[in-house]
Amino acid sequence: MDTFEQVTFSSERDSRPPRVRTRYVFSQDRYSRMTSNPVQTYWDLIAPRHDATAFAALDAAYREPQRAYHDWGHIGDLLAKLDEFKSLAARPDLIAAAIFWHDAVYVTRDSDGLLRPDAENVRASAELFERHSRFDPIESAAIRDLVMATANHLTARASTEHYPGFARDLDLFLDLDLSSLGAPWPIFARNLEQLRFEYDWVPEPLFCLGRLEMIDTFAARGDALYRRDETRKLWSRRAHENLTRAQDELRRQVARLASSA
Repeated sequence: MDTFEQVTFSSERDSRPPRVRTRYVFSQDRYSRMTSNPVQTYWDLIAPRHDATAFAALDAAYREPQRAYHDWGHIGDLLAKLDEFKSLAARPDLIAAAIFWHDAVYVTRDSDGLLRPDAENVRASAELFERHSRFDPIESAAIRDLVMATANHLTARASTEHYPGFARDLDLFLDLDLSSLGAPWPIFARNLEQLRFEYDWVPEPLFCLGRLEMIDTFAARGDALYRRDETRKLWSRRAHENLTRAQDELRRQVARLASSA
């Protein structure tokens, strides 16, 4: 049985002040001790529908040193929120599987040194899931489509109703993945710092412009940022407050960088 513990640690891998963050990682004695958390709970639910090496592949991926936001902490957060909203899901087990696999491959820079498109990571994550999946064909196709939808959170739609309620499950899954936009500001700001770490090879002006473009895109969605009424009521107001504040701060930062160039 795979087991987990929650640990807090400080990252000192760059010149910025150390950050304290939480990750889900194995305990040293991982096969003899159980610690309750959403990762454990949901993996127990879907483990029999994977091959024997599936969790080891996920664990290796989410502990890669280049990750800061897209690690076990992110997966655990989404699974905890799924547990909160599972009554809205037709197949929470399949949404959980998509959560486990949707960021399994996360590389920001290709071997040629250029920015790696998010769509390539998403496609590779879906393919990695399929290599380890023992779900039946309909379930596997549904999970793949959920994962692939994260290549474009704002416009993705279900093209196939794999089971009754699939389209609404897809909407819920994408809302969960954007839920951090509606976190309290200190968490939102920390997440931006963690994204900066993942793109630490990108020059500061280019990173700020890229983040500003992304945030502008989210902000422009208005009430359509979240798809389900239940998630919209919970996260939309704070998300737009965060986005507005981040826009202002990033614009000031871009202006400072431009004036000092």
